[in-house]
Amino acid sequence: MALYLVTGAAGFIGSNLVRALLARAEQVRGLDNFATGKPENLAELRSQIDFWESDILDPEAVRAAMEGVDFVLHQAALGSVPRSIADPARSNRVNVEGTLNVLVAARDAKVRRLVHASSSSVYGDTPTLPKREDMPPNPISPYSVSKLAAELYVRTFHRVYGLPTVCLRYFNIFGPRQLWDSQYSAVLAKFITRMLQGETCTIFGDGEQSRDFTYVENAVSANLLAATAPIDQVAGRFFNIATGTRISLNRAVTLLRGLTGYEGPVVHAPDRAGDVKHALADIGLAEKHLDYEPEVDFEEGLKRTVAWYREQSAARMVSA
Repeated sequence: MALYLVTGAAGFIGSNLVRALLARAEQVRGLDNFATGKPENLAELRSQIDFWESDILDPEAVRAAMEGVDFVLHQAALGSVPRSIADPARSNRVNVEGTLNVLVAARDAKVRRLVHASSSSVYGDTPTLPKREDMPPNPISPYSVSKLAAELYVRTFHRVYGLPTVCLRYFNIFGPRQLWDSQYSAVLAKFITRMLQGETCTIFGDGEQSRDFTYVENAVSANLLAATAPIDQVAGRFFNIATGTRISLNRAVTLLRGLTGYEGPVVHAPDRAGDVKHALADIGLAEKHLDYEPEVDFEEGLKRTVAWYREQSAARMVSA
């Protein structure tokens, strides 16, 4: 039984990873400072894991948490393009300096493998679709610059120090436990909760922008596969994690209306700086080298996500 360290364990993807690892009877150590992660995401699991309330910007805390670890699933980051535009220095500190602290500690602890959560935003707004890993990056926001810089550090630690690393470029992950109550919440989480509450939704732009929306279970599967895939096929490489299909925001809204029963207005606002118009992944490399296959398509993922948020909304009303 291996010991997995999940950074950002109380966050959206991190908490889903913790559940999957426990279901496989793995040992789990979680690290989170609750800057964006929520204690309730792990509430019923705290007794089953070794949880450290620590910050990846604290090198000594990261070094201590790394002791005895076999695999690192590095999810801790400060997301959101608008947040990075408002405060680029903070995004850089967490996403770049924090990742460097994790890499140094993992190198010194001689972990068996480190899987790093990167982002499709590194491709920028180039018109070529689908996005392939051999395309030159072209970041257009401070957030995407920070994720690219972190990627380069991850690859360099493999090349220079021999640390076995894998980067996963996530494409618009969504699902249960995604942050919904912040100005920086992801679009689907925000739309679902607003529709369930009967509140107006706002689309920035004409709504024809499209995304390769990827249900969180697919991202969890990719992490577990990346941790155990043949090292000679994956070490030091980047892999797109997505579904290989794209959905416009207008189409997503139509589907959400049907799932939530929302009949209210959807208003439009000007495009936001730093937003990419279209995103679509070529997932061929992940299929070949990770044996990755999207297990949940967009519409099924949307149904599961709406059901989860509806359940949470009902629970909040009962509690109130």
